[in-house]
Amino acid sequence: MVGAYARCVENQPLPHSSPRTAAFFDLDKTVIAKSSALTFSKSFYQGGLINRRAVLRTAYTQFIFLAGGADHDQMERMREYLSALCKGWNVRQVREIVAEALHDLIDPIIYDEAASLIEAHHTAGRDVVIVSSSGAEVVEPIGEMLGADRVVATRMVVGEDGCFTGEIEYYAYGPTKAEAVRELAESEGYDLARCYAYSDSITDVPMLEAVGHPHAVNPDRALRREAVAREWPVLVFSKPVRLKQRLPGLSVPARPALVAAAGGGGGAAPAGGGVGVAGAVQDGEGAVALEGGGRG
Repeated sequence: MVGAYARCVENQPLPHSSPRTAAFFDLDKTVIAKSSALTFSKSFYQGGLINRRAVLRTAYTQFIFLAGGADHDQMERMREYLSALCKGWNVRQVREIVAEALHDLIDPIIYDEAASLIEAHHTAGRDVVIVSSSGAEVVEPIGEMLGADRVVATRMVVGEDGCFTGEIEYYAYGPTKAEAVRELAESEGYDLARCYAYSDSITDVPMLEAVGHPHAVNPDRALRREAVAREWPVLVFSKPVRLKQRLPGLSVPARPALVAAAGGGGGAAPAGGGVGVAGAVQDGEGAVALEGGGRG
C-alpha cells in the first residue's frame, strides 16, 4: 500500500551498492519547530479557504501542540478537525498556496541540527525519508526543499471535481508509519538493522523500534521515558535557521526528485568512516556520531 503514498522527491537517483540504508525523519518538532499542517492556516485564510474563527482555532491548536506535544487522543481530534476543515478545498489551489508560502513559513523554522543530520546521512550514502502524519500537499514540498529522497504522508480522498471529500485515503500515523518503513525497506532493499529513525512523539515508537538506530528528538515526556528505558539516544534540537543562511555548500541540496513513498534514489556515497554532526546534541553531552560508509 505504501508504494502509492511514498513519493520520490525531484532529485535524480544515483548508483548505489547493496545493502542500502536510510534515515527516517518525523517532520513536526523533529525537523521543523512547529506543526506543518497548522503553519499554513493564515495563508489558507488569505486564500479564502478558511474563516477567521478557524485561524484562531488552529493557532490555539498549534500552541497546545508546541506546549506539551500531542498524545493519541489529541492527534485523533486534530485529524478529525483538519479533515473536516479541508472538505471541499480545491487541491490545485491548496498546492499553489503552499508553494507560494513555503519558503516564508517553513524555511525559518527548520532546525539547523536536523538539516545537518540530513546532510550527514546523505554524505554517508543513505536515503532520507520524511514520514509525517500531515497531508501530502504540505509534506511533499517541504521534503523537496529539504533534499529528501522520499516522503510518506497522509493522503486525502479527492473527488472528481478536484476537491477534498473530507475522507482520508491513507493515514500515516503510529503503526502505519512502521508499516511504511518496512514496506520501503523491502521494495528499496534497505537493511533496517543499519537504518536510522528520528521522532519527538511517543506515537512513533513503532517506527523507531523498526530500525537499528532509533533516536528521540525533543521528546515528549512519554517518549523520553521510553528512550531512557531502552537506552535510545535523546537529541535536543533548538536552533531554527533559514537554509539559505547556512554555509553555501550546505544549503538546499541539488538532489534528484522527491518520491512520495517509494522509488527514487539518494546521493552519491563517498568512502569514509564515521560522520560527526555538530549541533545535534545528545542530552547536552556532545555531538552525535553517525556510522559512515557506502549505502550502509
